Amino acid sequence: MTKVMLAGAGARARVGRSVRRLARGHIAMFRTSLVALVATLLPALALAPAHAADAPAGRSASRFVQDPYPSTYRRIPSPPVLIQGATVLTGTGTRLDDADVLMRDGAIVAVGPRLEAPADAIRVDGRGKWVTPGLIDVHSHLGVYPSPGVSAHSDGNEATSPTTPNVWAEHSLWPQDPGFDTALAGGVTSLQILPGSANLIGGRGVTVKNVRSTSYQGMKFPGAPWGLKMACGENPKRVYGERGGPSTRMANVAGYRAAFIDATEYLRKNRPKAPAAQKRHWWQSDAAPKDSNNDSGGKRDLKMDTLAGAINGDILVHIHCYRADEMQTMIDLAKEFGFKIAAFHHGVEAYKIADRLAAEGICGALWADWWGFKMEAFDGIQENILMVDRPQNGCAIVHSDSEEGIQRLNQEAAKVMAQGARIGMPVPPERAVRWITANPAKSMGILDKTGTLEPGKMADVVLWNGNPFSVYAHAEQVYIDGARVYDRNDASRQPVSDFMLGQTVQGGVR
Repeated sequence: MTKVMLAGAGARARVGRSVRRLARGHIAMFRTSLVALVATLLPALALAPAHAADAPAGRSASRFVQDPYPSTYRRIPSPPVLIQGATVLTGTGTRLDDADVLMRDGAIVAVGPRLEAPADAIRVDGRGKWVTPGLIDVHSHLGVYPSPGVSAHSDGNEATSPTTPNVWAEHSLWPQDPGFDTALAGGVTSLQILPGSANLIGGRGVTVKNVRSTSYQGMKFPGAPWGLKMACGENPKRVYGERGGPSTRMANVAGYRAAFIDATEYLRKNRPKAPAAQKRHWWQSDAAPKDSNNDSGGKRDLKMDTLAGAINGDILVHIHCYRADEMQTMIDLAKEFGFKIAAFHHGVEAYKIADRLAAEGICGALWADWWGFKMEAFDGIQENILMVDRPQNGCAIVHSDSEEGIQRLNQEAAKVMAQGARIGMPVPPERAVRWITANPAKSMGILDKTGTLEPGKMADVVLWNGNPFSVYAHAEQVYIDGARVYDRNDASRQPVSDFMLGQTVQGGVR
């Protein structure tokens, strides 16, 4: 009996030891799996924004486009509005005569003949008048080079280094710039504010709605992607030629490449790493691979955040570039590092490569007739926009780069139409209006929200007193998200900057 009991006790002991060994094995396996899981997830979590749920739809959740200064824009409440009996240019290539436009709750509800409207709708007589989408300027420095033009207001170029992708134009933007009001009187409802062109890489631009606000965040277009401003040619080498360079075009290109090489390494260091295959103890973790500087990564770099966002496609690249050869070099640079060029700005020689721009899906943001003010601008022609617009998928834009030109974007487009008629390339209004509405919206990444008069889009609308491409045309009423924010015949709907209060203005353009 005793032997049997002892034998049973020994068996139980052996079983107990086996169970404990098995348990220790399972715990070790669990710890190893847990460490591998954490090693996999931590880098990904490090890239997530603090408020990933706040990221705009369709945008990456990476930290490169996290916005710690988000838009606080809120549309102005307005009853429904029905504009009746006007000639309507929808921005989609369509012209509708004797048509109505119905706006409600900040959006376009319908466009067409004899629309029904709610009983509380404001009815606007559009007979003899024209309606277009709100005008959009893709290249503006309002707010960062505001009026009056004094050194204290010069906040558009961070001319301390050839590459400053860490700066954001929005942090220089002064919302009281009187230029916003004069642009509104010209029918401009949205605009992209860019850094200047002193630098190879000048920093992020910001897209705003042209509304009154005490902060730039109150103007910031909800969900609009940032633009990255770059510049090639004469400006960077002129500014930095005697300050350490670049002083040549070849050094310009070397500067872009060096910056994007750093950015690709930064992306690699911050990319989630796969768990190591070799067996390790549970308390050990994988060491991050060393780069050429023995830097294991992890430290945040504001310059690299912007360039990484551009490579990932979350930040749209806009390049100040005049000559055809340099534009093609920049296209090759984009291919080398995997980013996409949204538009070339100024581009007086864009007509020479119009087919390639169309094939690459790159817009040309151009002037109607500015040329010859420096060597790289010497070979401009008045048919430039026509040539860029002509190929299938061509994307021509009329831009301003001017606090005065932004007031007359419609007349700048009319110059191009007149030149087309002169050389036997007539352009109808329904096509030309896209140069100042849909095409800039496309290049800025906001075409899904504005730029055309389509149901569901923001009700950004201009009522003109006649054909908007006439020299006699005036924006009579301007609506932003369905609210009448400007009325030429109603002084209470003509915003005035706080900076202009108490000032007597004589002469000049207002």
